[in-house]
Amino acid sequence: MADQYDVIILGSGPGGYVAAIRCAQLGLKTAIVERENLGGICLNWGCIPTKALLRSAEVLNHMKHAAAYGLAADNIRADLDAVVKRSRGVAMQLNQGVTHLMKKNKIAVHMGSGVLKSATTVEVTGEKGAETISAKHVIVATGARARDLPFAKADGQRVWTYRHAMTPKELPSKLLVIGSGAIGIEFASFYNDMGSDVTVVEMMDRIVPVEDADVSAFLEKALTKQGIKIMTGAGVDSLSVSATGVKAKIKAKDGKIVEETYTHTIVAVGIVPNTENIGIEALGVTADRGFITIDGYGRTNVKGLWAIGDVTPGPWLAHKASHEGVIAAEAIAAELGNKDVHPHPMDRMNIPGCTYCHPQIASVGLTEAKAKEAGYTVKAGTFPFIGNGKAIALGEAEGFVKTVFDAKTGELLGAHMIGAEVTEMIQGYVIGKTLETTEAELMHTIFPHPTISESMHESVLAAYGRAIHI
Repeated sequence: MADQYDVIILGSGPGGYVAAIRCAQLGLKTAIVERENLGGICLNWGCIPTKALLRSAEVLNHMKHAAAYGLAADNIRADLDAVVKRSRGVAMQLNQGVTHLMKKNKIAVHMGSGVLKSATTVEVTGEKGAETISAKHVIVATGARARDLPFAKADGQRVWTYRHAMTPKELPSKLLVIGSGAIGIEFASFYNDMGSDVTVVEMMDRIVPVEDADVSAFLEKALTKQGIKIMTGAGVDSLSVSATGVKAKIKAKDGKIVEETYTHTIVAVGIVPNTENIGIEALGVTADRGFITIDGYGRTNVKGLWAIGDVTPGPWLAHKASHEGVIAAEAIAAELGNKDVHPHPMDRMNIPGCTYCHPQIASVGLTEAKAKEAGYTVKAGTFPFIGNGKAIALGEAEGFVKTVFDAKTGELLGAHMIGAEVTEMIQGYVIGKTLETTEAELMHTIFPHPTISESMHESVLAAYGRAIHI
């Protein structure tokens, strides 16, 4: 007889394992199915270990510029193997942490590949063979993988995805990065700091195209100054891979074909949802290009079946997946009779985005252009880090904060930052948006001095012609 649960979750990434813990907290008998590593891609091969790599590169960059701080550091070099080993150690530590959390919350873990046999039944094939488990509700949280170029499949030798780029066998001497989203830019920044000659090719007319145009322009200047070659409005027509390198034909913005040879290529052109071969087609689950269609609570069109994270429409971010996991868990508990939970649907306008290049990028809500497209009359304010005492003292005066308001109501529509530690600061604006704050509350908020966060206050003041330090 099949094991019986209240909830089964397919996948243990930041969506799946968080959903499992919240289900357990709500008294639901919960199981999780994982085919590879607890913690999923984010914890083992994505968000966390990449930040460990980037931290090593950041420290290296600071050491190289020690003289600017009145310090001396000689014979500075990077040990690539040791950098990668540290990153993998960080991932292993967190993987063990998730294992502990599963035990602590009495969540049953079934290691193996899961296939939906019905909306409430899952067949798991693993080391123990095949077993069938069932539940009142099932959450699909199987994540996504890197998209390949049709003319150059990733081989792990010369053509890499993010996963290969995290455990390199050698440092690329000349690296081509295809795509300038968060993944592409982060690896471009890392390998440039490590000493590689880096070129970034982006089809859109600017890098990090989802960000505010002012942020894109500032980042391009900063990365170019660091030695990265940026090609926007360009596309890779073909890649010819050999044992020693990759020959690329790149169509530049002016239409000319540029031929260049690189030792390695990182392909960062989007993701493909892991929805094949898990049984959703047979159940009639509605999907668009593989991404499962859901409502604001994670419900699919099939009763009892839910979906969260990267198998659903974007943005494809770990924290979005985790929040969706909590929402789905609480909505399921409510359906099962819990009257003490009151889930709220996901508000996509309040999902922050962070890119951990150098300088960092962080944003939430509408860009200035998107706000105007949506019909708002806009007030926007920008404050440069060069006017902030803490940023100057840190030697990190490169960057700015920009805020966008509805001129009629004072509603905070969006916030956009580039510079040191902005990925930590953005949460202040996310809280503000969640609380539906206006410029008045932000103006009346006291920001501690000296901190870079004072730039957040000043940008709000700047939107209304009241900035103090510019």
